[in-house]
Amino acid sequence: MSNSTAAVATAPRPAKASPARSAATTPDVPEADIRGVVIQLTGARLLLPNAAIAEVLSYAPPEPVAGVPEWLLGRMRWRGWQLPLISFSRLAGLADEQGGLGSKVIVFKALGGNTKAPYFAILTQGFPRLVTVSRGGLSVDVDGDALPLAVQARVTLNQDDALVPDLVAIEKLIVEALADAG
Repeated sequence: MSNSTAAVATAPRPAKASPARSAATTPDVPEADIRGVVIQLTGARLLLPNAAIAEVLSYAPPEPVAGVPEWLLGRMRWRGWQLPLISFSRLAGLADEQGGLGSKVIVFKALGGNTKAPYFAILTQGFPRLVTVSRGGLSVDVDGDALPLAVQARVTLNQDDALVPDLVAIEKLIVEALADAG
């Protein structure tokens, strides 16, 4: 038997789809749970992968930045960086969120690849809650209503409604707001 014939003869056969699987599930993709966080804001909750968060801090008033939209609250110092701090509730038009006693700031890892701004921060109303996100416990709301600015989806996780933010869009909005402010 030649080498090419041996390779074909020993190649693994594709797995057959189990009749119990839905058509939307591919047989090659495991149905693994992921660790996520639910973040309480004024007027909403956010659901994100735990890996997106760099750190959770106590709120302190940020340094104001002139000429930016009201959702960009200012800049804060963190590990040698000047991070933009935003109110997601204001950005998405959900509520007029203010920082205060009990508020937290969550530092996010930026996904856009900008080496000069690898992090940004969002004002929250308390500590994020760790959750397990499974396919069975998560459903996406597809009612056709328009999504708020910087929201990728409305979801329900184990009977809790949440929004999935579009982190890349948020980064772009921050960069544009800071550039416009000069």
